[in-house]
Amino acid sequence: MSTPPLASGPEGPDALRPLLDTVLHALTEGTAARGGPVPGGGPEHVAGRLRTALGDPLPDHGSADALHTLVRALAEGAADPADPLCAAHLHCPPLAVATAADLAASALNPSLDSWDQAPAASELEAVVARALAHLVFGTPDAPDTPGPSDARGDALITTGGTESNQLALLLAREKHHGVQLVCGANAHHSLHRATWLLGLPEPVVLPTPAGTLDPATLDNALTDLRGPLLVAATAGTTDAGLIDPLPDIADLCATHGARLHVDAAYGGGLLFSDRHRTRLDGLAHADTVTLDLHKLGWQPVAAGLLAVRDPTDLTPLAHRADYLNADDDTEAGHPDLLGRSLRTTRRPDILKIAVTLKTLGRHGIGHLVDQVCAHAHELADLLAAHPGFELYDRPAISTVLFRPRGATDDTVAAVRRTLLDQGRTVLGRATLDGRRWLKATLLNPHTRPGDLATLLKLVEGHTPK
Repeated sequence: MSTPPLASGPEGPDALRPLLDTVLHALTEGTAARGGPVPGGGPEHVAGRLRTALGDPLPDHGSADALHTLVRALAEGAADPADPLCAAHLHCPPLAVATAADLAASALNPSLDSWDQAPAASELEAVVARALAHLVFGTPDAPDTPGPSDARGDALITTGGTESNQLALLLAREKHHGVQLVCGANAHHSLHRATWLLGLPEPVVLPTPAGTLDPATLDNALTDLRGPLLVAATAGTTDAGLIDPLPDIADLCATHGARLHVDAAYGGGLLFSDRHRTRLDGLAHADTVTLDLHKLGWQPVAAGLLAVRDPTDLTPLAHRADYLNADDDTEAGHPDLLGRSLRTTRRPDILKIAVTLKTLGRHGIGHLVDQVCAHAHELADLLAAHPGFELYDRPAISTVLFRPRGATDDTVAAVRRTLLDQGRTVLGRATLDGRRWLKATLLNPHTRPGDLATLLKLVEGHTPK
């Protein structure tokens, strides 16, 4: 049996060329066979088709067509975020240039737990992460930036909002020797899970009847509570994309001596847009900020960050392992990477981010942000003018909530599942104001007005009269 070729090395990456052709053909065939944004037939049908393609998952002898067979099967059974009618979640279609960069990262396979495994990638991560922190907090040499005059900041690369939020709570706990989380009912579920994981008290959850954290309610809570406090605000709620009043919350945290974390996993992408970035005024006064560029950044999963205004807050993450960051290596100038994450082995997710930033620039990414926000307003206009639909509210970012007028909650849920199981559309769901809504999260900059009209026709056509 011959030894299979490697993806890189002294002979170069030529072994990938025929395999890339195989993958591209399989993707094309699978997409055509699917014929829509999601496979039809429902979970059992999709699972059966996948099992048939897979066969024995651990055969005694391999098959030369495995790559084509399984990529085609995965594409045929995928929910394709690049289809304009796939609009349920904060699950973006990745840019081609970012995906190509991700292939290079996989081929080179650096591991960002020690410098000798990732010499260039470690420097790339440090420089680009710091630049993104400056986007959040401003820089001291640019007085017209929105951050405090002493803002420098740093950022860690994470797997997404859940890891970033967990790290934010960990850093707060370590700095203040324990902390009480205060958040709104609109906060992401990962914050609650993080308090459990870190052994923190149950969070103080404030009601958010209007969908955002009310400053007066927060003021009363901070007045009554004692001990080190961490307020978690949200810039882009999962259900409706709403943004808490960040300037007021930042002022209250300063008045009461509370630490501020902002979960901007969704809304943080507005920073790239000259038109929309003022929606995030106040963000620069947070101590930590969660960002996800696999949402409004069009990156393949995963591309999360935790931005930290004071880099010394990262000190508790320092860790020693002689085989990775021996003292004599560190003293000789070899960077110590273990303090950049709670993970050990880490792939260079920074490469696709860096390539995207360099290719499009801030204005190019901002243009994409502006496009999807405009599409959301176009959909809201269609809904407002349609007598058969009820619009929850004007979109805050790129999420639109609506429901067939007069429909029950059970009908709303049934319409969504029917369209999903038929492979026609992928819409999300949200419960606000005590009612169930259909949710369209528009992250595809290539969406056209006709696609939005088609989406509404499909919902209307499957709603019982």
